Amino acid sequence: MDSVRVDKVENKSEDDDDTWVFDSSVDYKGRVPRRASTGSWKAALFIIVIEFGERLSYFGLAPNLIIYLTKVLHQELKTAAKNVNYWGGVTMMMPLVGGFIADAYLGRFSTVFVSSLIYITGLALLTISQVVPRLKPCDDGDNASTCDHTLRLHEVIFFLAIYLISAGTGGHKPALESFGADQFDDNHAAERKRKMSYFNWWNFALCSGVLLGVTVITYLHDVVGWWPADVVLTSVLCLSLVVFVAGRPFYRYRAPEGSPFTPMLQVVAAAVAKRRLPVPSDAAELYEAPEMKHADKRLLCRTNKLRFLDRAAVIEHKEDEDAFATEKLNPWRLATITQVEELKLILGMMPIWLSALPFAICLAQGSTFFIKQASIANRKIGGGFEIPSASVFALGAVGMIITVTLYDKILEPLLRRATGRERGISILQRIGIGLAFSVAAMAAAALVERKRLAEADAGMSVLWLMPQYLILGFGDGFALVGLQEYFYEQVPDGMRSSGIAFYFSTHGVASFLSSFLITAVDRVTSRGAKGSWFAKELNESRLDLFYWLLAALSGVNLCCYVYWARRYSYKRVQRKVAVVDSPEAEADV
Repeated sequence: MDSVRVDKVENKSEDDDDTWVFDSSVDYKGRVPRRASTGSWKAALFIIVIEFGERLSYFGLAPNLIIYLTKVLHQELKTAAKNVNYWGGVTMMMPLVGGFIADAYLGRFSTVFVSSLIYITGLALLTISQVVPRLKPCDDGDNASTCDHTLRLHEVIFFLAIYLISAGTGGHKPALESFGADQFDDNHAAERKRKMSYFNWWNFALCSGVLLGVTVITYLHDVVGWWPADVVLTSVLCLSLVVFVAGRPFYRYRAPEGSPFTPMLQVVAAAVAKRRLPVPSDAAELYEAPEMKHADKRLLCRTNKLRFLDRAAVIEHKEDEDAFATEKLNPWRLATITQVEELKLILGMMPIWLSALPFAICLAQGSTFFIKQASIANRKIGGGFEIPSASVFALGAVGMIITVTLYDKILEPLLRRATGRERGISILQRIGIGLAFSVAAMAAAALVERKRLAEADAGMSVLWLMPQYLILGFGDGFALVGLQEYFYEQVPDGMRSSGIAFYFSTHGVASFLSSFLITAVDRVTSRGAKGSWFAKELNESRLDLFYWLLAALSGVNLCCYVYWARRYSYKRVQRKVAVVDSPEAEADV
């Protein structure tokens, strides 16, 4: 099959480019895919459906965790907040494992399928823990909302269930999003533009799932009970998996290529071994594998950053080149330019990854302290209807839905015409706008919390939380979508599931950092005369000062981000099929 694909690439015409897809993908029978019958939106829609179902299930559960831990398991606020952050941290770190497995061994489709089964198992176990009498939160006959204790067995099963969901998310999130983006051919101009919209509409579906999860499912939790809501979540994800599998004939697949980290280790080993050799200024003096060996893959251009790594591609002896062509050369001694540049890509992403952490710490407050604030606010509207406290999380989803819709339909086309660039503004500029919104969101949260404390006896309306949630949602529409696209596009082609996992890992690390920050601030402030910022009762706490601290950290981080973003070099490829009109478009192909 590989030799057939190489022949097609060498002899293909423009008509072939519109008929066949030459991007190393195959159809479900292992053949070169037909453009008309596979990929693009006809395949991506199936994938977006299961993303909607998964986000509905996840956010039908996640925002309610702090309520469940405090009201059902009777944990203190700061203990519950830490447990939510720990769970969120594990959930967002697991994609590093899942992304690696998808890229190296199972492939993206199989990883999504297996991880979805694990996910469903966790949801089913959660449901069982609410239904089976001996596994309920309290003794048989007790009301979980009034009893002052929880059965130990229920706690064990509850935490086992939610961490099974974490494991399922670990494979589901990185593999699914990258699998969806794989349905669009980077070398085809029309499909490349559709992929830019794909990330926007992916997040539209994501936020729609969030919106229903934190409204309808949360209402079921509060009014009907925990177990009916859990039954709905399990059923929705099962149905979504059926839809995902039904789309199998329309997908384009990429075979796993083995560990993507081994070639990078080989670059380091080769560079160290040849550390005394001079670095050539001419790229022609460095080694690149013959294009015949990579006819269906993209080769990267040499860059001038981290030049000490270029020694890995220095040809020490003329016979080395012939030996490499016959695959007899030790790859730990000589690497290709593309391998060197792939390592540079990963190293160059680290400042951007670090800059995403404070933003993710701000987002973590939306599922912990923000919701706890809502739980003691006046939540009655209209004719006495009381909004479930976790439903205020929907405001952030609304803000993101508004932003991605306006960006895709109005702002991006306008910017494209104004700048002449394919994207309108660069990926990093979009992320930077989102980081600026996070500063504003934390400042708004601090001001609102100060007002709430002043009116604690009167009971402030929950609608006062709207500004901080909406501003965070606006920031999501810029930063989160930009980060997803960045970590998919700028990693090596064989690491795109791992790239999405890098994005999710920012949220995982941020959850742990948020817990660490709470602990550190609690210890420091508890020594003061006014006591800890995190008292047992929310009205005795000083969350407004904590939010000002986060606003200050986010402001400093934004300055650092601008510094690094201005010095960042986008990925550039040596050869392309599509014609590009601008330097940025060429860099991002």
